[in-house]
Amino acid sequence: MAAPGENMKIDGARLWDSLMDMAKIGPGVAGGNNRQTLTDEDGEGRALFQRWCEDAGCTMGLDQMGNMFARREGTDPDALPVYIGSHLDTQPTGGKYDGVLGVLSGLEVIRTLNDLNIKTKHPIVATNFTNEEGTRYAPAMLSSGVFAGIHTQDWAYAREDAEGKLFGDELKRIGWCGEEEVGARKMHAFFELHIEQGPILEAEKKDIGVVTHGQGLSWTQVTITGKDSHTGSTPMPMRKNAGLGMAKVLKLVDEIAWSHAPHAVGAAGHIDVYPNSRNVIPGKVVFTIDFRSPELDVIEDMEQRLATGAKVICDEMGLEIELEKVGGFDPVAFDENCVSAVRDAANRLGYSHMDLISGAGHDACWINRVAPTAMIMCPCVDGLSHNEAEEISPEWAEAGTNVLFHAVLETAEVVG
Repeated sequence: MAAPGENMKIDGARLWDSLMDMAKIGPGVAGGNNRQTLTDEDGEGRALFQRWCEDAGCTMGLDQMGNMFARREGTDPDALPVYIGSHLDTQPTGGKYDGVLGVLSGLEVIRTLNDLNIKTKHPIVATNFTNEEGTRYAPAMLSSGVFAGIHTQDWAYAREDAEGKLFGDELKRIGWCGEEEVGARKMHAFFELHIEQGPILEAEKKDIGVVTHGQGLSWTQVTITGKDSHTGSTPMPMRKNAGLGMAKVLKLVDEIAWSHAPHAVGAAGHIDVYPNSRNVIPGKVVFTIDFRSPELDVIEDMEQRLATGAKVICDEMGLEIELEKVGGFDPVAFDENCVSAVRDAANRLGYSHMDLISGAGHDACWINRVAPTAMIMCPCVDGLSHNEAEEISPEWAEAGTNVLFHAVLETAEVVG
């Protein structure tokens, strides 16, 4: 079919106004948002999104994980829909764009189709996936994972937050538990627009990131046990310092990641030290190593070198060590046709662009298991995300959504 004309554009001002209106719900303390999943604020954001979608003539579907699906009909009742989406939930100190841009850009695509009176063969569905962030309920991308068959619904419902509240109970409490079977929907394709959450696009002065792959991820929880004792009165040769053991393991992690530069990364984000007292040598530490790479064999190599090297370090220091893999997923290669649709749209619209590998996990990484999928990224200031200071420009949001609009139109097939 012929590609849509490059003169067709979304309404950037309307998109930006929608982003700012959504940001009023669950405001943070420093200009961002705290709209954690299954809170009252999450419910309020959902209600606003539903109202906007219904005003745009969509019908709203809701499944048993609370995933929302706003459908604009196509001309062929048998054609599978093209889905667009991301998530409305945020980190406790999150920004106004992470996830939200991907949901509201889907709504803007539908609004623009209405404005231009454009009909598509395939229906178009703007989507909000529940609990992408995984902050209140681990793991991240929980509901898209159930949709893709990665997790069972019963397991997801049994996830607990820090207060012991169950995911399933809270979903029902806020009134957003639907009756539709999770994963029953079939997709013609799925597109997700997201801020980069990294500094590359801004540094390279590119408007658009064409995401070809998603990094694989491996989380290993490490527990090192020594002996807590007085920092002042314990002679150096008689110490079993679990904190020092952790420091040496973290240096090893950094060396392993550097050995697979430039695309592999590794660090520890979550660290607990016991007893965590000023004058006590740590007797126990628990920390989680996060390794990422777009190549599965590299992840496996990093895991193996960590296991071997960390044991050598601890044996030499008289420390005990336990390693447990607590999460992860394999690298993702996005659909070539969908990726081409994104790249072609950027070319057609005259936007500068480059191929990217996503360093973060996204709902698209799971949906890619069950449908042809691609991602689009726009720059964010200093690559900052998961922070209330997260910022993008209206021009970046508009450019990303214009590329999304054209890629979706080409995939959904304009009629007439």
